[in-house]
Amino acid sequence: MDALVELGLRLKVYEGRAAAVAGVGKDPVNEPMIRHWCEAMGDTNPAYEGPDAVAPPTMLQAWTMGGLSGHTGRSGAFDELLGLLDDAGYTSVVATDCEQEYVRPLRPGDEITFDAVIESVSERKTTKLGTGHFVTTRMDVRAGGELAGTHRFRILKYAPARRKPKESKELEEPRSRRPRPVVNRDNAGFWEGVERHRLLIQRCTGCRELRFPWLPGCNGCGCLEWDTVEASGDGTVYSYVVMHYPPFPAFTAFTESDHAADAAGPYAVGLIELAEGVRIVSNVIGVPYDKVRIGMPVRLQFERYDEELVLPVFRAGETDGGGS
Repeated sequence: MDALVELGLRLKVYEGRAAAVAGVGKDPVNEPMIRHWCEAMGDTNPAYEGPDAVAPPTMLQAWTMGGLSGHTGRSGAFDELLGLLDDAGYTSVVATDCEQEYVRPLRPGDEITFDAVIESVSERKTTKLGTGHFVTTRMDVRAGGELAGTHRFRILKYAPARRKPKESKELEEPRSRRPRPVVNRDNAGFWEGVERHRLLIQRCTGCRELRFPWLPGCNGCGCLEWDTVEASGDGTVYSYVVMHYPPFPAFTAFTESDHAADAAGPYAVGLIELAEGVRIVSNVIGVPYDKVRIGMPVRLQFERYDEELVLPVFRAGETDGGGS
């Protein structure tokens, strides 16, 4: 029998076997974790605070995580499966996606238990990362013995693909094109505005709250309807970091309007607070990276980096209170 066929049959044996049995959440659902989650996500939904608070549904997995010390409930079958893949040369692992189903809301004080099963092991697949097998586990999360939700988690155990040697021309002239932004149905309007040299901020038509980055609904009142306002272009540096390593010419290059040839040095990434009250992450230009300071006034500017890409950046020391 072909070795790959034999391996595939051996892997299929693990489908339906337990991955974790009688797992117990290390902490009950609690208000501090809910608060920290909401602060990190920028979620101000009133349902997540107060005497009748519920936990955000997307926190489902958070209540089952074991932390650095891990859980003791993981089954031997799951370890055997991963070991079998390791022995076959699929030693690298990457998480690919997860799916969650919510049955009932979780509330502070709920005691969490869970069980997990190895739901499926795919046939041998070839991806850009390499060749391997997708392993999907399904976790049933319970509160007080009652099903609260289901969490499916999928990983790829793979053997890394061998990289093709670079052509000599590529070695001499490395590409320095800036990575493309991810444009989807929720933010397409923002990028269309940037292309027209307009920085558009979403505004909820329900509570009139401004929000950035763009979202499909309002965190404040939950309204799904919105319009936009155009930023004036004035702002200040709320915070910043200086990127030293790794050097990446696409980011370290100065804009054309700076007329600078040195593209090897560090660069400043600023969190800019706009005059309208929202904040945006962008490059700070017009001054050396080590001269950027918190509170520094900046002015919106649009820069074209190649034939396709226009980005909003902020030039230090230029505010005039006018339109962009």
